[in-house]
Amino acid sequence: MSHLELVLWMGLASGLAFGACGQITGFCLQRGLKEYWSGGDGYKLQAFAVALAIALLGTQALASAGLVDLGKSLYMMPTWSWLLVPAGGLMFGYGMGLANGCGARALVLLSQGNLRSFVVLICLGIAAYMTLTGILGPWRVALFAQTSISPPLLTVPDGWPRHIVAWLAAVALVLFALRSGRPGKRARDLAGGAIVGLLVAAGWFITGSLGADDFEPVPVMSLTFVAPIGDTLQYAMIATGMSLRFGIAVVAGVLGGAFLAAMLRGQCRLEGFESPRQMLRYMAGGVLMGVGGALAFGCSIGQGLTGLSTLSGSSLVAALAILAGARLAWKRPALQNALEAA
Repeated sequence: MSHLELVLWMGLASGLAFGACGQITGFCLQRGLKEYWSGGDGYKLQAFAVALAIALLGTQALASAGLVDLGKSLYMMPTWSWLLVPAGGLMFGYGMGLANGCGARALVLLSQGNLRSFVVLICLGIAAYMTLTGILGPWRVALFAQTSISPPLLTVPDGWPRHIVAWLAAVALVLFALRSGRPGKRARDLAGGAIVGLLVAAGWFITGSLGADDFEPVPVMSLTFVAPIGDTLQYAMIATGMSLRFGIAVVAGVLGGAFLAAMLRGQCRLEGFESPRQMLRYMAGGVLMGVGGALAFGCSIGQGLTGLSTLSGSSLVAALAILAGARLAWKRPALQNALEAA
């Protein structure tokens, strides 16, 4: 088996595990934020904190051992846009609120029969490709050139400073996750978060170590879903003219893993839109997530977990912007109200 085939198979396995975990535990940043802001238990948000803590420590351990060169990842680029990253994060967060979940959650829901998620994924994938390489691509490139700055934001020096920052952040996240609550229900959510965090670290190892090759290197990356969803749609249409990629294998695995989990748990059932206005809201959410995720170089998973696990300053800006956008959608749903009143 070549290193390329190994990466694809391992990507598929990672997706299967993520999909099954997401279906069983309901892992989702949007759900966690809504629950927390509504005064609920906040277990889903605590699970996300656990995922980030484990992803952070695992990723930094791999980098320290020389198994992954994080400097080759998208998140550690020498330049970043002070405009596009936060603006894209805000758009993604607001779109996540409109669609009641991110792209990863939409994949899980689609696998159990939620047809609303199908519409979200189609809109997200097309909008992402329009922004990356389509009609919006030249505008994105021009704006990036005009607003990019260097060196990278908030760079943490290698060695002990990175270890100290990683451990302090991880301890704070774990303390937040272990606040009082009902042990039984919380244990399932926290276990799901731990699995997702391990999968993020595993993704770095798969692409950065198993995929390392002097002649055919695999792009160093881990779990992210905006561009890979667009890649999957494109691959479904032109498979004979396009090679499989790690992200496509992960997306396929998420669909398969969530479907198997839903079947075994008897939770497969078709669900559709209640009204044309609701469909319009979900479509807008998908488009905003696609465009925003492309501008911010990631989603709630891609930047919120994978990007932050590298201690990238631009990922921190993107993640905070995503949270702000989600909060805006929850607190001031002006666009949602306008769409439902159309």
